[in-house]
Amino acid sequence: MKDQLERIKAEALAKIEASDALEKLNDIRVAYLGKKGELTSVLKSMKEVAPEDRPKVGQMVNDARALIEEKLEATKKELARKAREEQMKKEVIDVTLPAKKSNVGHSHPNTIALEEVERIFVGMGYEVVEGPEVEYDLYNFEKLNIPANHPAKDEQDTFYINKDIVLRTQTSPVQARVMEKGKLPIRMIAPGRVFRSDEVDATHSPSFHQIEGLVVDKNITFADLKGTLAEFAKELFGEDTKVKFRPHHFPFTEPSAEVDVTCFKCGGKGCRFCKGSGWIEILGCGMVHPHVFEMCGIDPEEYTGFAFGVGLERIALLKYEIDDMRLLYENDERFLKQF
Repeated sequence: MKDQLERIKAEALAKIEASDALEKLNDIRVAYLGKKGELTSVLKSMKEVAPEDRPKVGQMVNDARALIEEKLEATKKELARKAREEQMKKEVIDVTLPAKKSNVGHSHPNTIALEEVERIFVGMGYEVVEGPEVEYDLYNFEKLNIPANHPAKDEQDTFYINKDIVLRTQTSPVQARVMEKGKLPIRMIAPGRVFRSDEVDATHSPSFHQIEGLVVDKNITFADLKGTLAEFAKELFGEDTKVKFRPHHFPFTEPSAEVDVTCFKCGGKGCRFCKGSGWIEILGCGMVHPHVFEMCGIDPEEYTGFAFGVGLERIALLKYEIDDMRLLYENDERFLKQF
């Protein structure tokens, strides 16, 4: 029995000495000290030892166990120390390297322009209203005085879900929905994304943004429209900005006009930016057509109103002197960081 214990002890110590990984130490612990380990087997065979020799043999087993456990613990600490040193060597921090920069994003040029437009109109008492991008043909065309087969539908060719549902071509449907509710007077702007099946180029995109405004009240005249847009232009482009109204046609307004502002680069003298004219076109507007009022349940004999619409991208392109609309959607950081 003594020879057997000496052999077990010598083998265990030799294996511990040769171990180079913590996992191997655990395997040795199980092989010699576990429930089915060799020292445990010796204890189980104590019944074969003479009664008078059992205390002595038991003491020898305990001494062997203690020696093996002590060697295991010492070797474990040494291997853990070496592993830590190796890890520290691999994870050395070079304090001379530049620190990692925290990249904080900022608003997109479109968002900056939209927030400025909203600030101007909210300051004049307008409400910001949003509506669905997937719209009924009834609201997108019919209630805006654009019946089936109307030529204006060709100008606003859009994406149809089915014959009754379209991706909206303008945010005017939001105005129709608000008028339908009958809560008068109305002072609102409706910003949002719109869709038309245009080819992509420097000034066109199948998806873009519009901001449309609507005022409905008693005794509203074209003079109110002109004063509102003149104030808007001054707030957006500068105090010296002037506006010019040119007659135009829109199905949902009568009379209608296109609005130009004096070039904010040259002050109206003429330059490359305004193509020598001194004026830059920014939006369309007009007095709400009586038929539109009738279809939305408002008495055109009692109420009048005006509406206007401006492309958000056009505001951003003009304000920040961007010459290609596609830059707004290419997500090029070199471009976006300028704002």
